[in-house]
Amino acid sequence: MTTIVVTGGAGFIGSNFTRRALAETAARVVVFDKLTYAGSLDNLRDLESHPRYAFVRGDIAARDDVVRMYRQWSPDAVVNFAAESHVDRSIDSPETFLETNVRGAFELLEGARRQLRGADDATRSAFRLLHVSTDEVFGSAAGDSRFVETTRYAPNSPYAASKAAADHLARAYHRTYGLGVLITNCSNNYGPYQFPEKLIPLMILNAIEGKPLPIYGDGGNVRDWLHVDDHCAGLLLVLRRGLPGETYNLGGDAERTNVEIVDRLCALLDEELPSAANPALAGRAMRQYADLKTFVADRPGHDRRYAIDASKIERELGWRPVYGFDSGLRHTVRWYLANRDWCARVQGSGERERLGLGAPA
Repeated sequence: MTTIVVTGGAGFIGSNFTRRALAETAARVVVFDKLTYAGSLDNLRDLESHPRYAFVRGDIAARDDVVRMYRQWSPDAVVNFAAESHVDRSIDSPETFLETNVRGAFELLEGARRQLRGADDATRSAFRLLHVSTDEVFGSAAGDSRFVETTRYAPNSPYAASKAAADHLARAYHRTYGLGVLITNCSNNYGPYQFPEKLIPLMILNAIEGKPLPIYGDGGNVRDWLHVDDHCAGLLLVLRRGLPGETYNLGGDAERTNVEIVDRLCALLDEELPSAANPALAGRAMRQYADLKTFVADRPGHDRRYAIDASKIERELGWRPVYGFDSGLRHTVRWYLANRDWCARVQGSGERERLGLGAPA
């Protein structure tokens, strides 16, 4: 049986990918996750009885854990989602990002190289390591330009710099050792199971609770948005048909300013859970969720615009997003409204109060 190890598989994108891989392949899927604050077994409860699913707790930056994983499971493929990814946290604590995002990527790559050293040619040539990265490695897009796979790297935050370093390591392991590495760079994801430190779930939950909706600066920072289901479909396609050594950009062709996102979320909430029927807003003289918007001081090094050109993966592999942004956002709002118990479990004691202080992008 083919085995896919999904590192960081208890997190937002990783758990969604795990579901898709189990549904669309005959592979055994092993989630390898440290279970930090943003990774939770609550994201995988529906898979616990699946005969081809397994969970292993481990740290990609811990060599013994990685060696043990490779020896126990001898994976045919590793998909690396494991990363610290919140820019605000990287500004406050950059060393954590270097440990997980750079050291962790190195241990996975080196572990694969060692595991395959004594393997036959067919096993070595069939192995794939898909390193999942971000558009933030490219810095801020100038004018009307979009990031292509050959855009010069220009990271502007400790998070982006750590991911850029990992991308370079992954590419080097393919060129130097012939390891079957693939790299993807994606735009901002949204959808079910996203930890509520990111913009969209944070705004939804703050609004439901009648808390301020903090928006950095003038709210004009632009991001391209991609539904997590579309992203995971693209990743599975890259894993199956992508060429080792290649990089593929995945984007939603849905650029919006942060304030546009917040305004649209407020409008959807007014439809799905009218403010007049929300006890958290009752008696506060607020006629709509948009009254909760609050502009706060911008964060250091805040990139103005990200924009992905995904024409390569469409041209070469036939991928394009299925979700339109409006339908995807409505689907996401409804999911969070229907799963508030999940939100309460994963947020942790005192975490929401801290997260309410800023709005990530």
